[in-house]
Amino acid sequence: MRPVWLNKKIDINACSKMKRLLRDLRVETVCEQAMCPNIGECFSRDEATFLILGRSCTRMCSFCNIEKNIPLPPDPDEPGRVAEAAKILSLKHVVITSVTRDDLSDGGAKAFADTISRIREKSPNITIEVLIPDFKLSLAALSLVAGVFPDIIGHNVETVPSLYKQVRQGAEYLRSLGVLKALKEISPKIKTKSGIMLGMGEKEEEVDAVMQDLRSAGCDFLSIGQYLSPSSKHYPVKEYVRPEQFARYKEEGIKSGFVHIESGPYVRSSYMAGRYMPGGVN
Repeated sequence: MRPVWLNKKIDINACSKMKRLLRDLRVETVCEQAMCPNIGECFSRDEATFLILGRSCTRMCSFCNIEKNIPLPPDPDEPGRVAEAAKILSLKHVVITSVTRDDLSDGGAKAFADTISRIREKSPNITIEVLIPDFKLSLAALSLVAGVFPDIIGHNVETVPSLYKQVRQGAEYLRSLGVLKALKEISPKIKTKSGIMLGMGEKEEEVDAVMQDLRSAGCDFLSIGQYLSPSSKHYPVKEYVRPEQFARYKEEGIKSGFVHIESGPYVRSSYMAGRYMPGGVN
C-alpha cells in the first residue's frame, strides 16, 4: 500500500481539453505514454511534455511504460505539428523528449534539431528544453542538437549504476555521464540536466555518489523523484522514500554545486520544468 504522501489523484475531466487538442494536432506526449501521475495537474494548466519520433522504443528498460516495438520511420511533418501545439498552448517553456531510436543512424538527433528550429520560428520568445536519449554517445548527434541552442539539454541517468542491468537494459551509466560531459564541452553555455528515481533498491551512499558523478560531468540541474511501477509486469517498487529523505538529497546536491534541484515524491524530470530557468518560467 502506498503511504499517505503518495495520494495524488488524476482528474480525468481536467485532461479532456488537452487530450482533444493533442489528438487534433496528432501530437504525442510522454505524459500519457509513461502514465505520469502528474498528468491531471499539468494538463489542467495546458502544459505537456511532447514525445517525438513515434510511440515505440528500441530499448527494454523495465521501469518504463513506453511501448517496446519496431518503430515506424520518422514523420517529417511532426516538428511542425509540435511547434503549432506549443504556439496554440501559449507555452513559455516547452519540453520535448523522444523514445530511444537505435534504429536511426543519428539516433533521432535531426528530428530534435528540426523541432527546436520550428518552435523558434513560431514562438521566438519561448524557452526550450529537450530530454534526449544517449545517441550511443555520438558526438555528431549531440553537436547537431546543441547546434540549434536549446536552453536546456537533459539526459537522465535514471538510477544508480548497480541497478542498470536490472532496470536499464541497453543503457550504460558511464555512457550517460559521457553524454552530459560531452554536451558541456560542445557548448558550455547550454544548461544540462539529469534525473534519478528513488525506491528501486538503491542505497543512500549510492545516490550521493551519483550526484557527485553528475557534478563532475558538469551537470547543472537535477530532478529526484519516487519510482512508481506502471504495472505488475514492470520492475517493482522496493521502497517508498520519505519526503524528508528527498529534502536531504536536495540539500546535499545544492551543497555539491547544482544550480537547481527539484526533489520530492512526485517530481519527474519535466515536472514544473520552467522552475529551473533563471527567475522561473511558469
